[in-house]
Amino acid sequence: MEKQVDILIVGAGISGIGVAAHLSKNSPQRSFEIIERRESFGGTWDLFKYPGIRSDSDMSTFGFNFKPWQKANVLADGAAIKGYVGEVIEEFKLKDKIHFKHRVRTANYDSSIKKWVVEIEDENQKMQTWIANFVVGCTGYYNYDQGYQPDFPNKDAFKGEFVNPQFWPENLDYTGKKVVIIGSGATAITLVPAMAKGGAEHVTMLQRSPTYIASIPSIDFVYEKMRKVLPEDVSYKLTRARNIGMQRGIYAIAQKQPKLLRKFLLKSIEMQLKGKVDMKHFTPTYNPWDQRLCVVPDGDLFKILRSGKASVETDQIEKITENGIQLKSGKHLDADIIVSATGLEIQILGGIKATIDGKPMNTSKHMLYQGVMVSDVPNMALIIGYINASWTLKVDIAAEYISRLVNYMDKKGFDEVIPQGDATELMEDTVMGSLTSGYIARAADVMPKQGKHAPWKVTNNYLADRKELKNAKFEDGVLKFHKRESQPSKKPKLVS
Repeated sequence: MEKQVDILIVGAGISGIGVAAHLSKNSPQRSFEIIERRESFGGTWDLFKYPGIRSDSDMSTFGFNFKPWQKANVLADGAAIKGYVGEVIEEFKLKDKIHFKHRVRTANYDSSIKKWVVEIEDENQKMQTWIANFVVGCTGYYNYDQGYQPDFPNKDAFKGEFVNPQFWPENLDYTGKKVVIIGSGATAITLVPAMAKGGAEHVTMLQRSPTYIASIPSIDFVYEKMRKVLPEDVSYKLTRARNIGMQRGIYAIAQKQPKLLRKFLLKSIEMQLKGKVDMKHFTPTYNPWDQRLCVVPDGDLFKILRSGKASVETDQIEKITENGIQLKSGKHLDADIIVSATGLEIQILGGIKATIDGKPMNTSKHMLYQGVMVSDVPNMALIIGYINASWTLKVDIAAEYISRLVNYMDKKGFDEVIPQGDATELMEDTVMGSLTSGYIARAADVMPKQGKHAPWKVTNNYLADRKELKNAKFEDGVLKFHKRESQPSKKPKLVS
């Protein structure tokens, strides 16, 4: 049995639900279906269950532009974010559009019929064939099946529990236990205070090198006061505009005056540690925003370190032992539980085997047109959020652009659009920009590449992108449109 669909959205997380909502509003003549491999919506916010899981972006910019985040808390926990996504699903009547426990295995673009032939494994492990006019990849950029796991020497010797935050055991009891968390990114700095407050005897954060961490207020009191005197949508727009401006401003300072921002960030941390923790653990060797800047609400990490309930070690692992971790410095960290918060394994299109007329599509050999469409790939968009701002900011403007594009195609009677690539534009850098984080470096063989000039250059500048995508003309010589020629019905090509 073949199922005909107009627009196929792959993924029911922030990106997929955002795209669906925008299409509902802006392209009501178009139908769509959402494929979701998990049992529920929410993507990241359904997958991660570790203690303290929260956003690392403020909610006025992490919320969609069409739906105010109606709470004064700056950062939100995973359950609250999933609840917010659920409200969008309800408001836009998307529930019946989502096919849970369905997984796309292969997708082949058949140029003879100008459609995608998609093989989907359903909840009964049976294969279905769906024929789609347009595909929007909303799977994020990491592997849901496994996180990045370094090969720790002698790991099997450990007699305690070894935990990956991506697969947090539902009934993990860490009360009165010694915990070592390996890592210094967003996950680690969230887990440390959460587990220390949650009853662990002691929590140690073990890092190879320090990360820049900024403390932000947990409650936005200005937004809270504005909501009492102004309409909800006005308060939200004003707060959103302020926070977007602040994000851009901090990033601009990092690019132009890195020493100034470094001095400010380190001084802020020093004031919060109050001499109780050695600053060497919070003094990175790189400039701010060479790697992603981490945030903590109300300095909770620094408070718990000051209290002595948690500590930080900057060292390298020599080997895992029966009861902890032996460091190269000679020190031993006792542990009942080791948490490996060592990052994500990068993956594009959720691991889908994609082909064009049977020829494999290697995303690392392609660029992104306007940061939204894949070069030389017909009828496909790919949502990849910002590295230096809220993911959702990109979802909003990309979805609005996709809606405008399909409306234009309908008006002109086009069935196919291809952003024609230019080999002279291709660079070695990926669309993730100049970040030097480990997971970015590991992404080089899967991430689309950066281009030298517009429309192939991904700027990671929301304000510039918003203006560009809103005003972008489709007759630009790069986008190639085609109409399907009237011809006898052809059987679509399946590629396994």
